[in-house]
Amino acid sequence: MAGFVWKRAVIKVGSSLIAPDNQCSTLYLSAIAKFICSSRQQGKEVILVSSGSVAAGRSKIAHKHRPSIAEKQAMAAIGQTHMMANWASLFDFDCAQILLTADDLHNRTRYVNIKNTLRELLKNKALPIVNENDTVATAELKVGDNDNLAAYTALVAQADTLIICSDIDGLFDADPRTNPQAKLISEVREITPQIHQLAGGAGSAVGTGGMQTKIQAAEKCVKSGIQTLIVNGRDAKVFDSLAAGQLTGTLFVPTENRERARDAWLKHSLKTKGSIIIDEGAKRALLEKGASLLPSGITAVAGNFVAGEAVNIECNQTVIAKGLVLYNASDLVSIKGLKSNLIEATLGYSVGEAAVHRDDLVLL
Repeated sequence: MAGFVWKRAVIKVGSSLIAPDNQCSTLYLSAIAKFICSSRQQGKEVILVSSGSVAAGRSKIAHKHRPSIAEKQAMAAIGQTHMMANWASLFDFDCAQILLTADDLHNRTRYVNIKNTLRELLKNKALPIVNENDTVATAELKVGDNDNLAAYTALVAQADTLIICSDIDGLFDADPRTNPQAKLISEVREITPQIHQLAGGAGSAVGTGGMQTKIQAAEKCVKSGIQTLIVNGRDAKVFDSLAAGQLTGTLFVPTENRERARDAWLKHSLKTKGSIIIDEGAKRALLEKGASLLPSGITAVAGNFVAGEAVNIECNQTVIAKGLVLYNASDLVSIKGLKSNLIEATLGYSVGEAAVHRDDLVLL
């Protein structure tokens, strides 16, 4: 395959690579870590989604052949610290732990908070390491959660690439474990029912994700303009190739332009809960400079919205933009017209200098 271009990637690493013998190991992680370091040196941004907490803690908790939910949660509680320490040992920069549940990603306010946290971590050159918060799961851990979690992370982080590390080379036209004639599919331009059928069932004995959930994750991403790659995480040469800009594995080609998909979501999928009225200076900053909306440019607030909800942005009774607001309506009333450095003194807290960040804003 030819050229591999990206700026911000989510890399998903599964349990069978983190803890191949139910113990944390760097056996397969060193090559991935080297790729992450070289990518960062090139000015690229990386977010890890790492499984492995249950596998890493399995030997620490007495259990029957099939552990109970409580036993799995206890394994995760112990194993999460081992998994994070294992990754941290491979880097000379800060690693940041982010534990999420599905509910965090479906709740609008928490979704925006996750986005803001990831943005700040990347801005400060830390490596975010995301995992499902298995210790508080209210239902038994489901097959493929972290493949889909990686897709949701790519969406919330506005990544352009998702790299899913598997224990085989990619998607094949038959099961390569049982059919020596199976051929690797190097590129998928449309995820059809036939592609889903090729995915088959669950994968390795250690991980909870098989090829089926990897296809599900790829489908979520390509519809939002995010290229998705399934590679063999056990093959160090794969990451040497990726670092050199050469693709290996199976590439799922985006069916939508990433910016257009985001804009369409903001324009058409989110119902506005109110309006922010701005002055001419703020209007020019939004339209001509691609700036964030700062409180200093706000003249009035209409509606009773909360942080994370969508609002219209108006000037002279014309809606010029739509975006996700970072402050409640009542708080915006208090800080409208003020410089951003006065937000914390006025409200007693601050979630950032912008009322609506440019990443969460679309011009109309």
